[in-house]
Amino acid sequence: MAGGHHHVSDLTWIGQDRRLARRVGRPLARFLAIESASGLLLIVATVIALVWANSPWSGLYDDLLHAHIAFSAGPIHLDESLAHWVNDGLMAIFFFVVGLEIKRELVTGELRDPLAALLPAVGALGGMVVPAGLFLLVTRGGAGSEGWGIPMATDIAFAVGIIALRGTKVPTQLKIFILTLAIVDDIGAIIVIALFYSSGIAFGWLGLAGGTLVAVGVMQRAKVWYTPLYVVLGAVCWYATLESGVHATIAGVALGLMTPARPLQTDTHPTAVFEKVGVEELDGHSYRTVDLYVRECVPVAERLQTLLHPFTSFFIIPVFALANAGVVLSGEGIRAAATSTLTIGIVAGLVVGKSLGITGAVYAAVTAGICSLPKGVTWPMVAAVSVIAGIGFTVALFISALAFSDPALVDQAKMGVLAASLLAAVIGGGLLVLATKDQPERREEDQDEGSGMFSQLARQLEPINEAVMAAPSPHTDGAKVGADSA
Repeated sequence: MAGGHHHVSDLTWIGQDRRLARRVGRPLARFLAIESASGLLLIVATVIALVWANSPWSGLYDDLLHAHIAFSAGPIHLDESLAHWVNDGLMAIFFFVVGLEIKRELVTGELRDPLAALLPAVGALGGMVVPAGLFLLVTRGGAGSEGWGIPMATDIAFAVGIIALRGTKVPTQLKIFILTLAIVDDIGAIIVIALFYSSGIAFGWLGLAGGTLVAVGVMQRAKVWYTPLYVVLGAVCWYATLESGVHATIAGVALGLMTPARPLQTDTHPTAVFEKVGVEELDGHSYRTVDLYVRECVPVAERLQTLLHPFTSFFIIPVFALANAGVVLSGEGIRAAATSTLTIGIVAGLVVGKSLGITGAVYAAVTAGICSLPKGVTWPMVAAVSVIAGIGFTVALFISALAFSDPALVDQAKMGVLAASLLAAVIGGGLLVLATKDQPERREEDQDEGSGMFSQLARQLEPINEAVMAAPSPHTDGAKVGADSA
């Protein structure tokens, strides 16, 4: 997640006392560190898509999305539209990051403790079953009923963004509750996509995809950490999954779940790193040695998440919104959506079903004595975040594109997702304001998740990169340290 403190060194351009750095660089860096920043950018991309699709230049929008991009490498040949490259390619990276987050939560986060994870998991289950059931009740087996997976989704970026707007009035335990709930919800959405929105399974290709995952596991057990090998295997796994008929994003999730979430180096205190590697003065070679050693002290999953999260949050997801949120809002189309059981079912599922499902499941678990509300969390807060969880947006739009081949149904589904997400954001945000109005302002804590001492040391080393990486290295075997010490 975005957030935490942004370290600035005067050895870098952004830390210097220059007008452009002061007025543009550092303010931009601070903006990108705000939890709600990615949600704001997502809103901007959505508005641009809607305006563009309904402007005199709408033809250019359609032509751009349907423009084909071909790629060939030996026996591999891909020729897909730009929209498919976004949904099948870029979104695989997004789901890889989701897989990393799930793995980290399972190993070192809230999900590692079954009792701590039970309440949000129960809430997430209710928030998936009730919306899907309400959707099926509304559609009654008619046109669009196969889209029952759409209202099960929660957009974690938007949900966190809405909650972050209340700042320190929101108890930390409530933030942990909604984050854990959203992660369990992601797991459910991934299972639904894999089982119900994949078709024509080619088991030969699926076997190849499984073989690449086995190869990844073997390399990890052999302590081979050469990144290009993993990139190649990941690309093969993605292509094989795409050709198998299972949606290609599942490859991203599987690879994310296989990524180590514990440090490779655990026997050294971070302050003893320099002593451990025998460094007295920091030159180009010793910097590389220390850098490699410290990186091994930070879990691979955390490093990759830190590296890819800005790319997914500030590029992939806005591009996805730009490519998928451009619905033509004609009078005829709006009238059709307003009377469509598909659109009504999605709105009912996300706005009503999510709130009833999550609040009802949590209430049942608490009153039955199975769980208890986290400290500082009240029932009005639970009700508020339950409504906010109805912001389906990204994953809901994604499932909409998978569920239907009829453009009219796709547009009706998208209208339902957009309308429901807007309603959930407004209603949920208002309820959260009311639920937290009497809450005291809390001391802002450093809640950069997973930021242990090794992570902090790794981040502190990065600003000196520009100063020392240009220095001549007297040795050529520094790159071996990472593999040898593992």
